[in-house]
Amino acid sequence: MCYKNEYQKRAHGEVEQIFRELLPEAGLHVREEQIRLCHEMLDALMKNEITLCDAGVGIGKTYAYLTACILMRKYSVLHSGYSGCDRRSVVVSTSSIALQKAIIEEYVPFLSDVLLKADLLQEELKAVVRKGKEHFVCDYRLAQRLESVRDKNKNQVQMEALKSLRHNFDLDSVHNLSGFDRRLVCVPKFCPRECPGKAGCRYQKHLDTSRKEDIFLQICNHNYLLADAMHRANGYRPLLADYRALVVDEAHKLPEAASQMYGRSIGKEDVQEISYFLSREHKGTEGKRLQEWFAALQEEIRKHRKDGIEDMVGKESFYFPPGAGSLLDQTKERLQLMIRRLAGNIPYWIFRRLEEMDELFGWFLKNDKRYRWWRMPLLQQDSREHLTFMAVNREIPKYLDATLWSRGFPAILTSGTLKAGNGFARTRQMTGLEKETGVRECVAESPFCYKENCLLYIPENLKPMKKGSREEAEQLAGQIRNLVCSTYGHTLVLFTSYTLMGSVQQLLRDQIPFPMVQVWRNSQEEIARFKKMENAVLFAAGSCWEGVDFPGDMVSSLIIVKLPFSVPDPIHEAQREQYRSLESYIQTIVVPDMQKKLRQGFGRAIRTEQDTCVVSILDHRASKKGRYRGDVLDALPKCQMVERIEEVEDFIRSRKVERYYS
Repeated sequence: MCYKNEYQKRAHGEVEQIFRELLPEAGLHVREEQIRLCHEMLDALMKNEITLCDAGVGIGKTYAYLTACILMRKYSVLHSGYSGCDRRSVVVSTSSIALQKAIIEEYVPFLSDVLLKADLLQEELKAVVRKGKEHFVCDYRLAQRLESVRDKNKNQVQMEALKSLRHNFDLDSVHNLSGFDRRLVCVPKFCPRECPGKAGCRYQKHLDTSRKEDIFLQICNHNYLLADAMHRANGYRPLLADYRALVVDEAHKLPEAASQMYGRSIGKEDVQEISYFLSREHKGTEGKRLQEWFAALQEEIRKHRKDGIEDMVGKESFYFPPGAGSLLDQTKERLQLMIRRLAGNIPYWIFRRLEEMDELFGWFLKNDKRYRWWRMPLLQQDSREHLTFMAVNREIPKYLDATLWSRGFPAILTSGTLKAGNGFARTRQMTGLEKETGVRECVAESPFCYKENCLLYIPENLKPMKKGSREEAEQLAGQIRNLVCSTYGHTLVLFTSYTLMGSVQQLLRDQIPFPMVQVWRNSQEEIARFKKMENAVLFAAGSCWEGVDFPGDMVSSLIIVKLPFSVPDPIHEAQREQYRSLESYIQTIVVPDMQKKLRQGFGRAIRTEQDTCVVSILDHRASKKGRYRGDVLDALPKCQMVERIEEVEDFIRSRKVERYYS
């Protein structure tokens, strides 16, 4: 779309009016970097370009891109004479349910109200959350489930949650719903043509509303965005209504979502679901056999693992043990016989799930390296020690380019961790934008005064220790104890290894005069307990590196135990083969990935303009003579740096008021 200069000027003028007059009148602060960011985003949208925006913590990027989208749509409609083409919606994709909820319940209504009162809009902004079928209730399946448990001794809390779905359409809005119930009552992947509940189907009504012309914003997660892109690429009916611009918030998570979307997986819950629906089709014996085969296969894999559970957060083990290959081959043969028996006798979608399982098992048995270049089979284990068979597509950037960026619409990709070191090269590589021309790059610095409010502490006496040794744990325990006492608790300790976390915590059990809380995998209850305490110490790993806020004095000391380098896995090994030297691979892939993760962890320290915090890095590789010292400093905001614990104590005393110590 070619815009007249006059419309561009008017749009940019309204950016100034909105952020310098209207939003401050409504209670928001004027932030120069936020205004500049909005101008950059608006330019990209109006010129049909793609822009990468690295937005620092607290800058208010959500208001920036929503305002840019509003003005882009407003002036494109004016310029085109209200053509249907330019009244198409904008899609905002994010990985966070909390952010989706905030956009539709807070950001959009607030902006709509402000702009309507100022006569910058003629009608209310309308937004809709788009999610997969598994997030919504199928009334027909709900009725069946309620009937099946009517006379059974079901957990009362779960029963009430199930009954509440008669009035609550969105499954995510209902608490205490069991995972099993959820899978049984959600809208199925393939609805039968002669569904008895078709006439009053709430899901169909939701779809009809979502596709209306007056919808300004479609909000979805990355998986739904990619599923829609796949549908369009394969000639299927799109999931999203046609849109004219795309915003990818939390864009650093897009490649991970694509890896899941373009791959395959089968785990215990998937097998249970298939078995359940086979029983519904009077094939219960086949379903029971399937569960038995899968359970035996998992047990065989565990038995043949030489080293047990590998100690790395979320990366317990990847490789299929060769010793279990015979049973996998046998299981695959049995599965093929089952598929032949069931052909034409069960719904297609169940049959297709069985075929996909057979195909996935085949990838684990293949030895053709050329084939494995495209599909990389690997195992993953969850917190309950359940194994999932996975096959990851290793051409993710190519698929993202083909299904998203090559379609020609303008796009904004934004996050606080798109930039690594000196540039966006790694992000462009991972998102499929490496070969795209005309991609803008924008860095908007955080408004927080890190030089005044943040102290970076890297001890002067750190010594390299053998990984996993008692000496390593003892050195770290001593450093952590000194820091915790110097900051009077109020501490978050981030680990990359659960085993190391457990070892250090054991050593400190009787040495720290403050409550200690450990967070294992996805323990939201423990995080909530920590937040209620005044001066506790939280030991955490995994998900706590990002997405968890600890504002105020809750965390006045952030301790990063080890630099967050990625754990070697089959995918990284395959990437390594593409580089001429190990050093080239490290600098191009390993270091930028570490820098992004480090920035995510660092972001837990200061969440508001009033927060003050000490950030400590206890990895000798970040010390003065450490190999990655420069890379660490390039990744972090400029702040005061010290090497002595006394300086940490001085900083805390100078920044905290008396009640902090009570």
